[in-house]
Formats: sequence, C-alpha cells, structure tokens
Amino acid sequence: MAAEAQQPEFPYSVTIETSTGTSTSVPIAFLTRQQVESFVQSDFKRLVEEAGIKGARILVERAETADYSKVLSEISTCLHSAKAKVA
Repeated sequence: MAAEAQQPEFPYSVTIETSTGTSTSVPIAFLTRQQVESFVQSDFKRLVEEAGIKGARILVERAETADYSKVLSEISTCLHSAKAKVA
C-alpha cells in the first residue's frame, strides 16, 4: 500500500475590496492550493451573492493562519456593509 503524498499547508491573507471603497484584510489558512482555488471560486462568490453586491475583488497572499469560520464571518460583514452604503 503506497503512502499518500502529504499536501503542504500554506497560510494566506485575504483582502476584500468592494466597489464602494469598503475593504477588509483577514488572515486565513488552507491546507492546499486547491482549497485556495475553491475558496475564491465558490465560497467568495457565494458570500458576494448573499450580500447582493457587484464589483467585489479579492486579493490572496501568503500570511499568518486564523480560524476559517472567523474569516467567512469577517468577509460577510464587509460585503454586507458595502451593500448598506449603496442603499
């Protein structure tokens, strides 16, 4: 039985910018690069759609680690506050 290759863990920081000028930076950790791609392609898009805004951008860079649930909460708060500024 062959041992599975260990996937490296990389810490990242995510900066979210909205079209209204709201921005937030939060540290997050992913086990693999595929999880980073998954976050950008699905979780972030879902959070933007839930907030009902357009023009949100995301910048992902290596950084310190943090709790993933806290990250989603902080991003959601940023996106919802951007919607409030538009209304």
